[in-house]
Amino acid sequence: MIQRALLSVSDKTGLIELARGLAELGIELISTGGTARALKEAGIPVTPIELVTSTPEMLGGRVKTLHPMVHAGLLARRHVAADEADLAKQGIAKIDLIAVNLYPFEESIAQPDITLSDAIEQIDIGGVALLRAGAKNYIDVTVLSDPADYEAVLRQLREGGEVNDTTRAALAVKAFQSTARYDAAISGYLSEMLGEGESALFPNRLTLGATKAEEMRYGENPHQRAALYQVPDVGGLGNAEQLHGKEMSYTNWLDAEGAWGAVQMFHTPAIVIVKHASPCGIATNNSLVQAWQDALASDPVSAFGGVVAVNRPVDLATAQAIDTIFTEIILAPAFEQEALTLLEEKKNRRLLRVPLYTGSPVEVRSIPGGFIAQEQDEPEEEIKMEVVSRRAPSQDEQGTLAFAWRAAIAVKSNAIVLARAVEGGFTTVGIGSGQPNRVDSVGLAVQKAGEKARGAVLASDAFFPFPDGVERAVAAGVSAIIQPGGSIRDDAVIEAADAHEAAMVLTGVRHFRH
Repeated sequence: MIQRALLSVSDKTGLIELARGLAELGIELISTGGTARALKEAGIPVTPIELVTSTPEMLGGRVKTLHPMVHAGLLARRHVAADEADLAKQGIAKIDLIAVNLYPFEESIAQPDITLSDAIEQIDIGGVALLRAGAKNYIDVTVLSDPADYEAVLRQLREGGEVNDTTRAALAVKAFQSTARYDAAISGYLSEMLGEGESALFPNRLTLGATKAEEMRYGENPHQRAALYQVPDVGGLGNAEQLHGKEMSYTNWLDAEGAWGAVQMFHTPAIVIVKHASPCGIATNNSLVQAWQDALASDPVSAFGGVVAVNRPVDLATAQAIDTIFTEIILAPAFEQEALTLLEEKKNRRLLRVPLYTGSPVEVRSIPGGFIAQEQDEPEEEIKMEVVSRRAPSQDEQGTLAFAWRAAIAVKSNAIVLARAVEGGFTTVGIGSGQPNRVDSVGLAVQKAGEKARGAVLASDAFFPFPDGVERAVAAGVSAIIQPGGSIRDDAVIEAADAHEAAMVLTGVRHFRH
């Protein structure tokens, strides 16, 4: 039977409704600082925490609830006679329900002007202790760490006078998940700010804090289960807002990741089309409509039913162009209202608005029994082009080579990209990806390009181990090649380019993507 509740929240969403509902049920309310003031202003009777502890808040609010009168009231086991005797001896009243959420640490460190000292003041101590104490004693205590659970708990109290065992257990698990994520955010931030060298990027203990956003219908195949987990308050694809369409599947998210990651390689307006997690068309242009048309022309067969990523707000003209074929997903930083209205006419097409990512530069992948982590791969700010062929690339070829090089970073290895300059920008004309050997990737890219290979440039994400890949490319009419270099057969590879008067530049940087 709930007789006494402690309310102490940073996020006051639903607070007044919860407190009023509890008060109407005859439950005594105690509260802290700003929470108590909000309740008083709403005309809800509340006892300030200092009247319970006989100790004022101190240290600028750092100490409020860290007191035996609070924690003994939470931790006492109602079925243990010795605990009951201790409470009676000390004159401590039980606390049967708490509603606690924590200082907004993650939101605070996301601010660009946050200082270390300010961030430290946003580390909640008392709130975490309350949640852990209440959750530990979930058999007797109801713990509310999420405003989304307020109404369900009130409903149970109104209908039956108590919160059932299953709900209390689930709420306790949620509270521990909340504190675990909170500690992960703090340790990650302090590791970055206080760590030295590589230890700041790759701490000795990697703690991943994420919240389950949804369970999916199934994973890659119907017999596999799947779920989406979000790292809140950092933006990025995991925190995208779905504006329209049926729910995302596991493979939808993988395709979306491939498309969104690829389009972020470009600072100029760009469109990327992905099918089965691999780009099949990439184009940049001053006109988004033209970028779409060029990306589509790169591989129109594969583009059908694909995923489209745009790195600019989608306007009506671009929406009308994309609407001419079937697309599974469209991702963009924003959609103009007229474009959104048009694109929503197809009920199953998913539209995602993706916020700017402000999280860690480290990407993490799971392997059986653990995780592997690395810095995210990004294109060089200034691409090095060491000319090693007899003919240097023309100025036009240099611009197209730079585009092709950025595009290749987003393509699965072995990655080969054929590209051409067009009015207002650049576009891929053939992409070869994911092949076990590089010459097959060249052959696939050349086959996709057809006649467009003649006069195109080629980017390879890694060196050519043999001259056969270059020979196949220049035989198709490729005029210039950009690659990292570093093969023991570089001389033979360069000779193959020279034999057809093709220009070749080396970057010295490899961009594998597995």
